[in-house]
Amino acid sequence: MWQVLPSVGDKNAFAVICRPAVSECFPSSVKALSSSCFYHILSFRQIRPSLDDSMAASVASAFIFSRLDQLNSIMYGTPLKHTACIQRIQHTVARVVLYQHSRTSPLSSNELLKQLHWLPIEWLLRFKLATMTFKALHTDRLPYLSDLLQHHEPTRSLRSSSSHQLLVARHKLTFGSRAFRFSAPRAWNSLPVFL
Repeated sequence: MWQVLPSVGDKNAFAVICRPAVSECFPSSVKALSSSCFYHILSFRQIRPSLDDSMAASVASAFIFSRLDQLNSIMYGTPLKHTACIQRIQHTVARVVLYQHSRTSPLSSNELLKQLHWLPIEWLLRFKLATMTFKALHTDRLPYLSDLLQHHEPTRSLRSSSSHQLLVARHKLTFGSRAFRFSAPRAWNSLPVFL
């Protein structure tokens, strides 16, 4: 199904822009990513016996997490069904790296992630968004993102005025809340003050 958008210019212009609706395109992106990752996990499982633990963790990070990073910007704030699919990939990679089988292992998947010092996908997305926000605020490398962020200026002098909070803009649509302009201030303001 294609979504048709009218042209922005002249009213009488008949040109239109066609693109797939985001709600239909996103699940197929997650499915394609999932099948690609599981293909590489099967290949990785075959060479795993010839690698030591640190090398296996490095190879898993290079092949699998580089693919998971492709969807980081649009995964933040998505429904649980999409995040759970990506989380299954991470759990499977952790089991392959640590030689743990899902049926015979006494350890849960979250314990395996702790052993490898890997964040679960939901927290990894928050971390990456907060890191990108930090870079946008404190370096000159991302001016296109820093233009989207505004510091919160309280009208009165409060103790929280020195906490460097960001202004959270209003939005109307749920999908719009995942945009950097809206999600970055929420992620940044949720960080503890002492960080």
